Amino acid sequence: MGGMMGGGGAGAWMLLWIFLGLAIAVTAGVVVARALGIGRKEDQPQVGSAEPPAVQEAKDALRQRYAKGEISREDYLQGKVELED
Repeated sequence: MGGMMGGGGAGAWMLLWIFLGLAIAVTAGVVVARALGIGRKEDQPQVGSAEPPAVQEAKDALRQRYAKGEISREDYLQGKVELED
């Protein structure tokens, strides 16, 4: 009499345990990956600017002068082109 009606609970518990096991496995994988340092960006070499510091300072000064309104847009663009060469 209760063959089909009472059997649904066991299947639900089985699914719950499967999902719980998967969640634990994924969490353990993340913890192990972090402990080993897999995927850390800080371990990779930093690629610096190919420009000399003097050129970078000149570009910064040009940007600041343009931002303050000390030079026109045309002067800014011309200076930018000259510093790129």
